[in-house]
Amino acid sequence: MMPVADYLIRMRDGTIKQFNPFTGTEVWTVPGRGHRPLGEDNHAGAPLDPARHGKHCTFCESRLFETPPEKARLVRTATGWETIKGLSAEETVNTDWAFRRVPNLFEIVSCDYWQKNYDYTLPVSLQSRKDNYLASERGWRHVLDIVNTRMRLCGADEATVRATPIEEKIAMANAFFGSGHELIIANRHFIDGATHDNQLAGSGSMTPEEHYQYFRFTIEALREIYLSNRYVRYVAVFQNWLKPAGASFDHLHKQLVAIDERGVSNDMEIRLVRANPNIYNEEAVNYAAYRNLVFAENDHAIAFAGFGHRFPTLEVYSKSERSQPWNHSVDELRAVSDLVHACHAAMGPGIPCNEEWHYKPPDADVPMPWRVQIKWRVSNPAGFEGGTLIYVNTIDPESLRDKVVPRIFELKNQGKIALMKIAFECDCVPNCLKYNPAVRLQQSRDGEFLPLSGDARSES
Repeated sequence: MMPVADYLIRMRDGTIKQFNPFTGTEVWTVPGRGHRPLGEDNHAGAPLDPARHGKHCTFCESRLFETPPEKARLVRTATGWETIKGLSAEETVNTDWAFRRVPNLFEIVSCDYWQKNYDYTLPVSLQSRKDNYLASERGWRHVLDIVNTRMRLCGADEATVRATPIEEKIAMANAFFGSGHELIIANRHFIDGATHDNQLAGSGSMTPEEHYQYFRFTIEALREIYLSNRYVRYVAVFQNWLKPAGASFDHLHKQLVAIDERGVSNDMEIRLVRANPNIYNEEAVNYAAYRNLVFAENDHAIAFAGFGHRFPTLEVYSKSERSQPWNHSVDELRAVSDLVHACHAAMGPGIPCNEEWHYKPPDADVPMPWRVQIKWRVSNPAGFEGGTLIYVNTIDPESLRDKVVPRIFELKNQGKIALMKIAFECDCVPNCLKYNPAVRLQQSRDGEFLPLSGDARSES
């Protein structure tokens, strides 16, 4: 571990050197290389064709049968929100939806991987779902069409596709019902009332309530993946927004990928946490607060401009005692969602980004807070980075904070994001993350004095 004072170093010429305390990554921000206005979209946009409404890409609402059979959908009802499962192929076109949960056609870790390496078989509930879906003529045709499409895209010629026995194709369809690589797809491709193709509907285009439901629906899927396959050790959750960030379609969706390892990043962090159980407070949130990098906070989460990342990064940490998102209370989950939503709304839909979730793997023996990183893909690592492993990040943390804060104030005043404390309003109480029992705050309104957080700050 390096001294805290060395995480951010400003050289005399203005170059800022950053070091990541968790990965050891070294990043330089060189003066004059990062003057891109926040959320600017230089693409004027072409007029939308009304005839293509709902058909702009494979994820759109009028092209439901171009994805594998969905596992669930989230619908808005007169009384709230409801998750619906088990729809037949015929029923999928007759039910409105806000979000769909579908298998990825091309899995990073395939169902075949689990079957051949672990003798994994579909649980009774998933096998029953497959049987029921195939029982209807439309469902049978849908599954075979997707299998045939996948075979063609994988290089099979038409003769091979036709010659493959139906039984073999139905076995291939296990990937659509027992997949560990899933997508959470939002309904809208463009914002309501859009007239041009640059008016995309991103995370920040939602209301805070819609974004919370998007989060909750994703976490529901995350939990169920663990329950359906006991060989899964970690499920990566991420969102690639726009093609420069790795998205296949410029249509909002999250991805969940199950793997049989914790992952290199988690293994590294677990070792660090064993050496210093308070590392996420000391080397992340506390340090960010001392350097005035915190830009938003609410009762259960805190956001700051990250340091030591290859790309400009906004970080949101849950303050919860609980290390995993499916164990959060409604208020705790909503708090994280609100800050992540504010980050997306502030940056706008024109900046390509990766949203990455990090949380304690189920088999880890140390507490680790749930945190979300939003990385702006505004530069491409090249030969200098490859040869030196020193990365050039075009926006330093202070400049990133200064780009985001005015926009968040504006959005808050317009009522487009949830209520939160911004910049100088934030409490920034040391050790605010409660994942670590040793520093868990024992605050009570019944004490002789008010706690450091909350209204007490206004007394001074």
